[in-house]
Amino acid sequence: MLYSLCMELLDSIILGLVQGVTEFLPISSSAHLALIQEWLKIDVVNALATTAMLHFATALAIMFYFWSDILVILRAMLRKLGRLPVNEKDVVLLYAVVLGIIPAVAFGILLEPLLAQHVASIGLVAAMLLLSSVFMMYVEWRYYLRPSHEAITAQKGLLVGLFQVLSLLPGFSRPGSTIAGGMMLGLSRYEAARFSFLLAMSVTLGVGTKKLIDLIQVDGTVAWFSVLVSSVVAFVTALITIHFFLNFIKHRTLWPFIWCNVVLAALAGYVAFIA
Repeated sequence: MLYSLCMELLDSIILGLVQGVTEFLPISSSAHLALIQEWLKIDVVNALATTAMLHFATALAIMFYFWSDILVILRAMLRKLGRLPVNEKDVVLLYAVVLGIIPAVAFGILLEPLLAQHVASIGLVAAMLLLSSVFMMYVEWRYYLRPSHEAITAQKGLLVGLFQVLSLLPGFSRPGSTIAGGMMLGLSRYEAARFSFLLAMSVTLGVGTKKLIDLIQVDGTVAWFSVLVSSVVAFVTALITIHFFLNFIKHRTLWPFIWCNVVLAALAGYVAFIA
């Protein structure tokens, strides 16, 4: 009994660590979670509950870390609605975030039934991981030739949101898609990463809510203690990861994460087609 409880606790910690680290790095959190859940043999009910709460935990981490930016956006929105004077830069950020959210929501609703049939396919995850790696390689090469430090605009926000749609494919990293998209549009790595995190909050909350709705429709018992442990670990790990990554990307490239995706693609391919 004690051994079983300890192993369950260890599994919860592993899931929380994986989500907290991979959700905000340009390495696919969905691919990592799919492989880990396959390895740990987690049943459907607990997988849904864990996925939902892990996304809520990581969204909370974004709100906690970027509370000042979020307040700026909310204040700009309220002042704009109240026809009060407002800083134009804050309004641009507000429009960029709002427009950036729309594509993921729209395409998510349209494509979710189709993607749900294949999201558990490790073979598809492997293919998408490799494709995302090639995409980020191209962006890094292009950025190396023509580095740019332009400011975010409403139009760029919408276009970054379109790049974020790629993350609906299992194995395509959301941060990788949005950061690479921002870099292609002229943002620096750092500014692209900051905007990526601001976009991530609503999308992550949306995914968590969707999984929670799916959970309600499935019969079974949820191990809530394990889910809670995973969520707390994910929240703390996500805060550390966000801080680390923003400092890392100021002076370094995406190449370490690209090679990490290549290795993960090879591992996923092995699990899908050989093991």
